[in-house]
Amino acid sequence: MNPPLHSIEQARASLQALLDPARQKARLELAAAAGCTLASDLFARLDMPRWDNSAMDGYAFNSLDLDAADPVLPVDGCTAAGSTPAPLRPGHCRQIFTGAPLPAGADSVVPVENCQRSADQVRFRQWSVGRNIRRRAEDIQAGALLLKAGTRLDARHIGLLAAQGFTHLDAYRPLRVALFSSGNEITAPGQPLTPGGIYDANRFMLASLLTGWGLQVTSYPPLPDNLQRTTELLQAAATEQDLLISSAGVSVGDADVLKRAVAQSGEIQLWRVAIQPGKPLAFGRVAGTPWIGLPGNPAAALITCLIIVRQALLSAPGSSIEPPCEIRLPAAFSLDTANGRTRYLQARLLTRQGETAVALHPRQSSAMLGNTCESDGLVVVPADTTVSLGQPIGFLPYAGLLA
Repeated sequence: MNPPLHSIEQARASLQALLDPARQKARLELAAAAGCTLASDLFARLDMPRWDNSAMDGYAFNSLDLDAADPVLPVDGCTAAGSTPAPLRPGHCRQIFTGAPLPAGADSVVPVENCQRSADQVRFRQWSVGRNIRRRAEDIQAGALLLKAGTRLDARHIGLLAAQGFTHLDAYRPLRVALFSSGNEITAPGQPLTPGGIYDANRFMLASLLTGWGLQVTSYPPLPDNLQRTTELLQAAATEQDLLISSAGVSVGDADVLKRAVAQSGEIQLWRVAIQPGKPLAFGRVAGTPWIGLPGNPAAALITCLIIVRQALLSAPGSSIEPPCEIRLPAAFSLDTANGRTRYLQARLLTRQGETAVALHPRQSSAMLGNTCESDGLVVVPADTTVSLGQPIGFLPYAGLLA
């Protein structure tokens, strides 16, 4: 008798708990840290900006020196970025460039387009006291919390850390993933197809997806429908990688030996989730190394990876990646039959008379990939619900899921 179905939320939480101990801290160079997760809090080393500086190319002056009836001041020189300016001479203005330190005695900057220069003096056409100056520490103050432990680093964070002078940091390095396809019918692209053979779409699809998420992926030979050989291949990979991910071989068929191989080498902690497609999703351990068993149908493998696995792979101890945010759109379809599992259906966006709605792709088979390429995302139909025409329904764009 098959075990009861686990909820999507249970699967996400259990998988997170499985993967967290597999993550290892490392001292990383800043240039190699994008996509990694901070292992400790980081504090600002510098004020940003480090000094009052000009936000414009223009002229700096002291507002007390400017006569509104005759707004003209002589120029006492020029200050460029990277220089150390002398104090502003009383009764003068100073040409200044963007980012240059504000000279002592100046309290305002007027953009060059609002100035008329002739010889060594400037006539101001428009000005405001205290404007166009970036104040010291107005962005970040030295000693303040800069980034929290658990932050997944992207280009914004790398830029901020570089501006603060960081060269190295402690982070959880990306998981090293062993990627398998399963089944005697699997053939690598470029090789002749045998009778009944199919090309290995899942391994290439998943490798592309996981690599794009910043994981270190190694593709392994397909797992044959042979218990001993599958066990040997899994155990060998478990000594080399942080995580094993396979597709196919986790259903209820007699030829699905993968689950038996995992159980023989470790344990299956969870099997069968209340999701459609993708119910046979499983995970556990092989020789102490975490293992995720994705369904064999390509769309099912893709959807379970996007909806359940993605969150756990991108999170780390102390952090949490939120599930993808659903957009609510009117349904340009109806579903009269409820289902005990949450359904993720291939869908297209339609725009009519300036309003956007979502329609189902005419082909919904989990064995297909063509329909995924012709869809804009996934409609989310909660378990035990139907859908009426025009009813607001959740929609997950592929653009957000794949990122």
